Amino acid sequence: MPNTGVFPVFKNQFKIGSKGEDSVEPTDMVTIAEMETFSVKMDGKAEEWTPMETEGWMKRLMTAKGFTISLKGKRSVGDVGNDYIASLSWVSGRDCNTPFEWTFPSGGKLSFGAVINVTSPGGGDSTNVDSLEFDAMSNGKPTYTPPAGA
Repeated sequence: MPNTGVFPVFKNQFKIGSKGEDSVEPTDMVTIAEMETFSVKMDGKAEEWTPMETEGWMKRLMTAKGFTISLKGKRSVGDVGNDYIASLSWVSGRDCNTPFEWTFPSGGKLSFGAVINVTSPGGGDSTNVDSLEFDAMSNGKPTYTPPAGA
C-alpha cells in the first residue's frame, strides 16, 4: 500500500550516480549528506500559432519539457555523494553528467540523467559551516516508477 497524506519535506530522498555516466550498479547510487533544502523548477516549451479561424486568439501545444532540482546544504568532506558533487565544481562537458534519483514520500521514484551544475562550492561567514549548492538539470526523458501497490 503506498503512503498517502501529507509528509514533511525531509521524506524526499535524492541519490546521485557516484561514478558519473559509468554509474551502472545499484551501489553506485548514493545519497548526498547534509542537504538542507531543495526546490524544483519546471521548464516547458510551447509552440504557438494563430490561425485565422481563431480571430486573433493564440493556440498552443506543449512540445518540450525539462526541470531543475536545486539543492542547498553543507559541505561534508568524506561523504561519497557530497565529495562527488563538490568535485564537479571544476569540470565541464560530459564529466558533469550522471544518473539521478528522486524518491517521493509516496514511494514513487523519478530516475533521470542529470547535468550537475555546482552553483556554490563553499562560502559563508567565518563562523558558518561551509556550504555546497548545486542544480541537477534533467537531461532527456525521465522514468517515473509509481509506488508499490499503486
